[in-house]
Amino acid sequence: MLESLIQTIAIAALPVIFAITLHEAAHGYAARHFGDPTAWQMGRISLNPLRHIDPIGTILIPAAILLFSGGTFLFGYAKPVPVDFSRLRNPKGDMFWVALAGPGANLFMAFCWAFMLKLAWLLPVNDFTVPLSEMSKIGIIVNCVLMVLNLLPLPPLDGGRIAVSLLPHRLAWKFAKIEPWGFPILLLLLFTGILGEVMTPLVSFSARAIESIFGLY
Repeated sequence: MLESLIQTIAIAALPVIFAITLHEAAHGYAARHFGDPTAWQMGRISLNPLRHIDPIGTILIPAAILLFSGGTFLFGYAKPVPVDFSRLRNPKGDMFWVALAGPGANLFMAFCWAFMLKLAWLLPVNDFTVPLSEMSKIGIIVNCVLMVLNLLPLPPLDGGRIAVSLLPHRLAWKFAKIEPWGFPILLLLLFTGILGEVMTPLVSFSARAIESIFGLY
């Protein structure tokens, strides 16, 4: 049992770290593009995962959740990339693209892992293709989970910021005031099982749609 969990953690480490850290890097790239150099000035616009890893949120929490859930659930986070929305050229409109960049990066990575899974299936079975196949499956699911989770319309999740950017100014201001309560609400939804009921069909649909594009049946 323990050996199996250790193997799962070892195989999941790479896709989990990249899914979490590149999500944050994408926010920084988008913010710089639209006029806010804050993340760039702090050295946070980088594809190097070491610049984004939070020892607790990126390593300890995902490993502990994998361990205690028997490898059936995964959650984690990286150091948030600093974004000063007031420095964007069009703060309200550009917020949409900066927020969307993170889930967009996860969607891109899900496609990349689907391609790697297809490649693993096409190559002759060997000591390399088997772990690559398992790693790719985890990569698809992890990125779909992070994409769906972050698109939920709840500040400070990316979906909440997207909603703020799309709502009329008065409604956007009122909706943004929810942000200090965002994570407590998210934890409440998680522990009551509501979050799982909402996300599971959306994650499954996303993963199946991506797999179908690559003929992964």
